[in-house]
Amino acid sequence: MSTRTAPPDGLPALPPPLPKVNLAEKLAKIDEPWRPKIVAELNGQEVRVVRIEGAFVWHRHDDEDELFLVVSGRLRVELRDGVVELSPGELVVVPRGVEHRTASEEGAEVVVFEPAATRNTGNVLDPRFTAPTGVRI
Repeated sequence: MSTRTAPPDGLPALPPPLPKVNLAEKLAKIDEPWRPKIVAELNGQEVRVVRIEGAFVWHRHDDEDELFLVVSGRLRVELRDGVVELSPGELVVVPRGVEHRTASEEGAEVVVFEPAATRNTGNVLDPRFTAPTGVRI
């Protein structure tokens, strides 16, 4: 829970505290790779955290851009015409319609921003599919 301090004299009272998200705590609750969990929502977007181990399935999102932000480990975003290597603190946006897959041999913890209705496997059916109305942690 967020902490608050009293407002300086003459300023209005503060609103109820805004919930803050501790990414390390949320990521520690994830017990299997490739199953993104929702940690926040804004403007029709979901902020999801996911553990990545090995390589995912090649797929695309026809109507959604997808942002990957690495928290720990190294993430490889493979495209049909190249690769983007990401370290902690780095991000990349995969534009809608671009076929891609994510991979990490050592494992990575990643924050993903995408519209709420986005399927993690995009246009492909795969056993690692997680419903767009995923689990909130």
